[in-house]
Amino acid sequence: MGFLLDWLHFCCSSRRKIYYLPRRYKFMSRIDKQISRFRGWLPRKPMRLDKETLPDLEENDCYTAPFSQQRIHHFIIHNKDTFFNNATRSRIVHHILQRIKYEEGKNKIGLNRLLTNGSYEAAFPLHEGSYRSKNSIRTHGAENHRHLLYECWASWGVWYKYQPLDLIRRYFGEKIGLYFAWLGWYTGMLFPAAFIGLFVFLYGVTTLDHCQVSKEVCQATDIIMCPVCDKYCPFMRLSDSCVYAKVTHLFDNGATVFFAVFMAVWATVFLEFWKRRRAVIAYDWDLIDWEEEEEEIRPQFEAKYSKKERMNPISGKPEPYQAFTDKCSRLVVSASGIFFMICVVIAAVFGIVIYRVVTVSTFAAFKWALIRNNSQVATTGTAVCINFCIIMLLNVLYEKVALLLTNLEQPRTESEWENSFTLKMFLFQFVNLNSSTFYIAFFLGRFTGHPGAYLRLINRWRLEECHPSGCLIDLCMQMGIIMVLKQTWNNFMELGYPLIQNWWTRRKVRQEQGTQRKTSFPQWERDYNLQPMNAYGLFDEYLEMILQFGFTTIFVAAFPLAPLLALLNNIIEIRLDAYKFVTQWRRPLASRAKDIGIWYGILEGIGILSVITNAFVIAITSDFIPRLVYAYKYGPCAGQGEAGQKCMVGYVNASLSVFLISDFENRSEPTSDGSEFSGTPLKYCRYRDYRDPPHAPVPYGYTLQFWHVLAARLAFIIVFEHLVFCIKHLISYLIPDLPKDLRDRMRREKYLIQEMMYEAELERLQKERKERKKNGKAHHNEWP
Repeated sequence: MGFLLDWLHFCCSSRRKIYYLPRRYKFMSRIDKQISRFRGWLPRKPMRLDKETLPDLEENDCYTAPFSQQRIHHFIIHNKDTFFNNATRSRIVHHILQRIKYEEGKNKIGLNRLLTNGSYEAAFPLHEGSYRSKNSIRTHGAENHRHLLYECWASWGVWYKYQPLDLIRRYFGEKIGLYFAWLGWYTGMLFPAAFIGLFVFLYGVTTLDHCQVSKEVCQATDIIMCPVCDKYCPFMRLSDSCVYAKVTHLFDNGATVFFAVFMAVWATVFLEFWKRRRAVIAYDWDLIDWEEEEEEIRPQFEAKYSKKERMNPISGKPEPYQAFTDKCSRLVVSASGIFFMICVVIAAVFGIVIYRVVTVSTFAAFKWALIRNNSQVATTGTAVCINFCIIMLLNVLYEKVALLLTNLEQPRTESEWENSFTLKMFLFQFVNLNSSTFYIAFFLGRFTGHPGAYLRLINRWRLEECHPSGCLIDLCMQMGIIMVLKQTWNNFMELGYPLIQNWWTRRKVRQEQGTQRKTSFPQWERDYNLQPMNAYGLFDEYLEMILQFGFTTIFVAAFPLAPLLALLNNIIEIRLDAYKFVTQWRRPLASRAKDIGIWYGILEGIGILSVITNAFVIAITSDFIPRLVYAYKYGPCAGQGEAGQKCMVGYVNASLSVFLISDFENRSEPTSDGSEFSGTPLKYCRYRDYRDPPHAPVPYGYTLQFWHVLAARLAFIIVFEHLVFCIKHLISYLIPDLPKDLRDRMRREKYLIQEMMYEAELERLQKERKERKKNGKAHHNEWP
């Protein structure tokens, strides 16, 4: 331990900042109680953790400072073996092993090189013993910190309790501790969003019987709708869409606009209050004044550009550098690769579109009446499932392409490499996951033309139309199926896959030893048989949650239950990740971090995008604007300033146009003549649009109501976006990044540090003066 203290003194006294290690000053008992430490992880009942089972992780009447061997007398050291916690000790050892020279010669330095050339198979910190115990933690206490984490954090029985963040940070380090702090904060903030979303859904349920639009759809037995596909799709009564009209009302009702505004504001409040929470955690974990050390150059970069060197302006030493032209050319190639992969995504979406337009006719001619009568729903459901499979397959390809493009760019440091890889993977995954959703929300049924003049794909396939009750039901199905399937798959891969792998590894070890009984292995071998942490650290965990955040906010106006599904998933996710880190993974190397890094900027970008998309969903995808225009302009209450359900009488009839069946194209003409409805062949059918009748001066031209609806939609988008953005900026301005009590506490601590340092130095000088004076007298008495 003494060697480590001397080595740490050398590192901290040099100009290269290594780690700010939290230690206690002796004289801190004089500091008043008002600057005592936060204990944010100790919640109120009933979610509070059992206090008697947790160790006292912090001393309230102490403050911390960077460790220095010269000021070792200022630190409270009860035991040199426990002075540095386990996570800090592993960082120190790893720092030494990364820089020690194992063989004379250039580049014969560091543990990473030995791992790369196969000298070692793995290198990892050891867990602190087993996570299980035969004795109860309440009666005998925890055997080690791993056992304590399992009982109070990773066990399924404590799913409703807050996380012991200080203990997580002590065991796994600040970077992993910050991830779980952010995940817990995000999950807690989902409670109000899930409650309001559930309220919007229940409001739709309670007002369903009073909805005039769904009533008219269910009672419209005399309105015959035109076929939704060529040849095989039959004519259908509008009343056949009664169930879909009622389901649409559950998500598209009067509270939808309010919920969209609320979620846009919620995203801003979530991010602003996370900054405050992060500041409290950073203060509590001694990260406020901590700065990362000057990063070393990646070995790949050094090997590539070792022949070109220039002076580092910070260290003053020569180092390899990348020419500007070389960097630009590599970035251009990388950007071209990104563009190509986005085109692959668009091609996949195009393939799904072709599948939808082809199979809707196939399902319409199906021999089973259940599928034949619900051909559009069957088409949408199967298309979503196929799209999900394509998403999962392309994700595997995207990871390899993103890795190739990032290495092609030759980033200088590990943080630059991580940021570049993160942006590529997020962009790929986001486009891959949401491209089909964007198609359904903003393109499905928008450019189909009208009966007799349909727009066609490659002049062959007629573009798919929306259901007679609207396109929102397709968007709800898309979001619900993708969200449930993806979260289920992710949870299986996070827990099920490591469990299977570890079971198989243990089975092979027992077979190799020729025995089926449980053998006692040393701790290093038990940990070696566990699964290593992902090669990209916490990237997969953050990416999963960020994509979920996008689903929760971007199209939330079309699916108010998304926050509730996210909340239920995250309650399970926290325990899954905890169980995985404590029991199924090797212990990762502890590392420090001040925040969640580049992910915060991505969250802000998603928050801005969500405002735009929700404005377009309400204005274009839902029927909110057409209903509003009808109520105030064309309905029975026109000019009276009312918009109740009585003002919606006749809306369904006003939103449908008339088509003369004899005007059908030959390839669009249905095989049935519609005589099954009235006993005689039909002469007219209806379709969703605002167009003039066939005998008007301009047949099938747009009506005045169409232009009023279009103008109202554009006006709503502009007003909604500007209003919400103003509210977001106002909230960002009004909520300070640092809580006032924390700011005062930090200023108070700085003042007291200066005062105590002065008193300590004065005390030391007075003591040295007394010793010199005493030694001088002793020397004078000895003089003959």
